[in-house]
Amino acid sequence: MSQQDNPSVLPEAPQDEPATVESLSVNAVIEALHEERLEDLKAPLLAAPPAGLARLVESLPPTERAQLWELLDAESAAEVLPYLHDDARTSIFEEMEDSELLATTEWMEAQEVVDVIDDLSDERGQILIDSLEADNRARVESLLAFEEGTAGRHLTSSHLSIRADVQVDVALRWLRLRSGVAEDLDCLWVVDPEGRLIGRAPLAVLVAANSSALLSEVMDADPPSILGSATDHEIVAHFEQYLQPSTAVVDEQGLLVGSIEMAEAIGLLREEADHSLLKSAGLDEDADLFAPVLPSARRRGVWLGINLLTVLLAAWMIGRFQAALDEIVALAVLMPIVASMGGIAGSQTLTLAIRGLALDQIQSKNIRWLTGKEFGVALLNGSFWALVIGGITWLWFRSGPLAAVIAAATLVNVISAVLAGVIVPFALKRLKIDPALSGAVILTTVSDVVGFTAFLGLATYFLL
Repeated sequence: MSQQDNPSVLPEAPQDEPATVESLSVNAVIEALHEERLEDLKAPLLAAPPAGLARLVESLPPTERAQLWELLDAESAAEVLPYLHDDARTSIFEEMEDSELLATTEWMEAQEVVDVIDDLSDERGQILIDSLEADNRARVESLLAFEEGTAGRHLTSSHLSIRADVQVDVALRWLRLRSGVAEDLDCLWVVDPEGRLIGRAPLAVLVAANSSALLSEVMDADPPSILGSATDHEIVAHFEQYLQPSTAVVDEQGLLVGSIEMAEAIGLLREEADHSLLKSAGLDEDADLFAPVLPSARRRGVWLGINLLTVLLAAWMIGRFQAALDEIVALAVLMPIVASMGGIAGSQTLTLAIRGLALDQIQSKNIRWLTGKEFGVALLNGSFWALVIGGITWLWFRSGPLAAVIAAATLVNVISAVLAGVIVPFALKRLKIDPALSGAVILTTVSDVVGFTAFLGLATYFLL
């Protein structure tokens, strides 16, 4: 059997090539951690690209995630943190001592430090700010002056501005003296004596221009820019319209305050896509697939409550005609509640599972942990809302046995639907069937069949 056929085998990188995260599967990492083969992981993990390593970290249950994080040095951790979703990053911060956190942020850009501070408590955030060197602290505080979710929070530290009356050869010599910043630049921003943005001078144009020409003669006048108060959505729309490697950010008076790179806009675009997908199921785009049970239950429980209101409205409308109806019709009135509660609980899990499969976060070695976690979420939310539904049923029909039957059926259906939300997409992928297309159909069938069978079966046994 080849290593490709057996993903639990930790492959060895070729001697002439550095190991990368692509040479490690989630299964291989979990198995190596369980067998305490930590030395086998250190070299490939430290050589891995930060974005791929962040995805690997997000694919691990809490215990294995903490073990893996211990293997990273401060510099590697600093490179990985900006790529993690908020929930996953917060879970790591909770395990880090202040000294570890400070050592890690020493390797980070000011913009990345601000993202860290946003995820910390006010007390820990202030400790971090106070520990920074004066120049870096001033930079961080200037970014924190902008509201979260605005262009001012995404300013890069590698922009340079210059006066329009400077000659091209002088500008190029000045640029060489700032090679540490210039390596990430695509242009110089041209400003007037007051610092207002008046032009953009691409580096490719400067290199080819007459050395004695003034920047005002070769620059692109009145380049498109955005306000520091622009929203993340407006940033994405701006880059979609102008397709430039970077764009200038100005204040209300037109003064240049910095620039944003296209790479940042691409990251925001991905967040928007995740937001649209997960919000359709009442979930947060920064939700951690392997977060503990309690925060996951709280996050999803609210949406279950909203769904309960909608199905109660439908049941109330049917119940308006119950004057001449007996207890059997009361069961028909309440049936949609059981099926719908299971359906919404299962769809939340299904959405997260499909996303995890699409990002290769779910594999055979972590599916058991994920299934157990989802069972815990279903048990908590199912029990709570079963009691609520049972209470409403008792107030409505004044029947204790009927309230007990619908409460038990609701709990059974929520648990079965949530488990189906994990197992169904994983099984479909194994069968080479797209879970995004057929997962919801199967889940709905499971929810309806289990819900109606449990409710009517219990009612038949205990009430008739």
